[in-house]
Amino acid sequence: MQIKNIKIHPKKIKVLFKNKKSENFTNIWLRDHIFNEENWDFVTNQRKTFTAVLDPKTFIKKAKTEENGKYLILEWSDQKKLAKYSSKFLYDVSKNNGLKKIFHKTWEKKDMTKNISLKFNRAITKEGFKILLKNICTYGFCLITNCKPNKNSVKKIANKIGYIRQSIFGGLWSFEANNKMSDSAYSKSELRPHTDSTYSNDAPGLQLLLCCEYNAKGGESILVDGFKIAEKIKKKNKKFFKILSSIEVPGNYLGDGVFLQAQRPIFRLDKKDRIIQVSFNNYDRAPFRLDEKKTLEFYNALRKFDLIANDKKSQWRRVLKPGELLIINNWRVLHGRSKFKGSRKMSGCYINKEDFDSMCKLNSLSSY
Repeated sequence: MQIKNIKIHPKKIKVLFKNKKSENFTNIWLRDHIFNEENWDFVTNQRKTFTAVLDPKTFIKKAKTEENGKYLILEWSDQKKLAKYSSKFLYDVSKNNGLKKIFHKTWEKKDMTKNISLKFNRAITKEGFKILLKNICTYGFCLITNCKPNKNSVKKIANKIGYIRQSIFGGLWSFEANNKMSDSAYSKSELRPHTDSTYSNDAPGLQLLLCCEYNAKGGESILVDGFKIAEKIKKKNKKFFKILSSIEVPGNYLGDGVFLQAQRPIFRLDKKDRIIQVSFNNYDRAPFRLDEKKTLEFYNALRKFDLIANDKKSQWRRVLKPGELLIINNWRVLHGRSKFKGSRKMSGCYINKEDFDSMCKLNSLSSY
């Protein structure tokens, strides 16, 4: 967005953009954001300016625009060289630029008519990989088919997104039913929809699950859009939404030589009250107390959430075949599994949310 007009004030400059939106930029902020060799390292993308020693009384001596408003040129009282600011940079950081567009579509079973699967060989191409990222951004998950049914397939896809996260389960892991493990994921019983690692301060962003062997009956993978649950509850019962977005629920993992614990609301919001994370695992929820009134309110809201999550109308279901890989946004989509008989071997890993976000930004996508 190009600049139409500017006006210098003693402690700020007013910038009017060509779409008629205006913004005031304070002198100290602009002085701290000069992008030239003296003030910015273009190799590391880090600030050179020693901000603490800037004179708070630094002022703009002269100002003009260049290239039909594409650049703002400032002459500073403490700098010999002119400072050049792109109108795009100024507009992008403008408070009047509105909220960042969130690139997602909430869904329940009836909405999932679109085929969001990709074949492995296409997913590892430049074009296919961007489609993979876009599917995860939009719907919170993607299905990759025609993988070789081994850990190397998981590793190859994971390494394109970020790096494999180490956890109490290891980095790249394989598992099957094992009643010696201290986690319900290793049983053959039903696993109701949940998110992983509510006991971690920074829960994994993505979970990758590849079916390597399947000689069983049952074991449907179940996915539920947590953002859709939040949307429904906020629309129909704002009190429940407030409870679920304000009461911090502790989760813990006790066993296998560790005791992990963390807590956060089921709906975690940012400063603009946009939902950024759904964190729910009834299996791992730790004991905690509230006063009598809050306790009753919490359980009513919890019941509403969990009943929606377990309603088949909310769920995408599929029995994964060997060579099928699910990539799930663990900050948005709840996952579960129906009970099964027989053997079912899986491989998978976690990826940090920040690494997924990074790859989305590099591909001009929004990860929420």
